[in-house]
Amino acid sequence: MRKYEDTYRHKGLRKKLINSIKEKGITDERVLDAMMNIPRHFFLDTALDHIAYEDRAFPIREGQTISQPYTVAYQTQLLEIKPYEKILEIGTGSAYQATVLAEMGAIVFTIERKKGLFDLNKEFIFRKKYPNIKFFYGDGFEGLPTFAPFDKILITAAAPFIPPKLIEQLKPGGKMVIPLDEDGIQKMKRITKNEEGSYNEETFSNFSFVPMLKGKN
Repeated sequence: MRKYEDTYRHKGLRKKLINSIKEKGITDERVLDAMMNIPRHFFLDTALDHIAYEDRAFPIREGQTISQPYTVAYQTQLLEIKPYEKILEIGTGSAYQATVLAEMGAIVFTIERKKGLFDLNKEFIFRKKYPNIKFFYGDGFEGLPTFAPFDKILITAAAPFIPPKLIEQLKPGGKMVIPLDEDGIQKMKRITKNEEGSYNEETFSNFSFVPMLKGKN
């Protein structure tokens, strides 16, 4: 059985990583504090322990990745998280992003379409520490209508379009952060839903994500 340890060395590397993210333009101290409190190496294979705090994505199971820490911080900052907000996350993956949101006090409903990853997260090391993360196996394009509406929605894969069912499940005044694939270029967007159901779009930097796919497997 894996032994989880967060040593002084890990904490030192994590501090260095947080400083580098800050230098790249992340200014939300709550995001930075949350990421400082979470041992990223717990979410990776032990073989990657020595490079877990490099600011880059790494492969996890099922052909997926754990996002680059800067990307996690960037998306989280755009969402403007407040404690006790209901957040729908599409693409659980390693559960690192969900843990950052939970550390910030959000109630997180996270969907994973790959059964292997969903099952793996049943053994999630932080399940007891973060009871505010609820795990679901399903199709991200469908969302979770039973638990809607949500204050915020975060999509951690490149979507081919803005999913209409997710807009429906967003509260009026709510925000969605989504990497949108436009002619092969993935642009980070922030969607704000208006009272009458329409929405406004803001466009930010280009990123690289795995594609958001329909269905589940």
